Amino acid sequence: MLSSPSTSDEGPRADVHQPAHASVLLDAVLALLQPRPGIGFRALDCTVGGGGHSFSLLERSSPDGYLIGLDADPGALELATQKLAPFEGRFALLNRNFSDLEHLDLEPFDAILMDLGLSSMQLDSSGRGFSLRADEPLDMRFDPTADVETAADLLNSMSTAELERILRAYGEEPRARRVARSIEYRRAQRPFKTTGDLVAAVTAALGPARGRIHPATRTFQALRIAVNDELGALEAGLDAAVRLLKPGGRLAIISFHSLEDRIVKWRFRARADEAVLKVLTRKPLTPAEAEVKVNPRARSAKLRVAERTT
Repeated sequence: MLSSPSTSDEGPRADVHQPAHASVLLDAVLALLQPRPGIGFRALDCTVGGGGHSFSLLERSSPDGYLIGLDADPGALELATQKLAPFEGRFALLNRNFSDLEHLDLEPFDAILMDLGLSSMQLDSSGRGFSLRADEPLDMRFDPTADVETAADLLNSMSTAELERILRAYGEEPRARRVARSIEYRRAQRPFKTTGDLVAAVTAALGPARGRIHPATRTFQALRIAVNDELGALEAGLDAAVRLLKPGGRLAIISFHSLEDRIVKWRFRARADEAVLKVLTRKPLTPAEAEVKVNPRARSAKLRVAERTT
């Protein structure tokens, strides 16, 4: 990782000026997952997003490769359907979170990918409060139809102590208590409704933006993780993905902050100790300087890959 979100920011998810979405670490993913024709290659993209990684997996495995793509965001699936149209008949897309893998009736795969970063579409045009750019409703649910509390619900109902815990644990915010108290003070005046309300509360506690990283970045990250139970979903999805690999099949995980990467590292290590997986990346692969220059959102990405041994 080129800059550690544990000490600075959440990586590719909250910069103010960003280019269009690009598939992160694409060459490394393809080299390690080894899509190829002639073997009935089967791939599972657990976070299909706009379809960039999926497109390349299908392209490299033409004409007989097949891919199943999952995404909790129905808007992402619409984009992916358009992107993958040239491969009609060779893919299926499901509106499901990868935490549901255990409950899906799927055949084993040669390759499974999880790209845990948010797409540009989710950040910039969802209207659900993921981005700092515009004043939007504080929703932050990946699936806007999911029956879970929104970010606004959490901000308006949690105790100050619980808010502090979430900010510290999920956002790795060193001044979590100060931010939590600012949120408590401001919601007593009026309930939180929009991203602008939250940005105002954080900047009142920490001061205005200086430099590249906005002071509210960690707070936005923490709330998004809490709303979508991202870490719990990752743990469940990882365990199920290992079970869905064919012997010799490979699992690739791209993470964007230290909490995710830590889970992947220790889950891989535990399954390697059980002789179920062989870890192929002793250290995580990170983007080259050239990729970061073209796509700054890639700068915090870490890729870990493991192979099923039995």
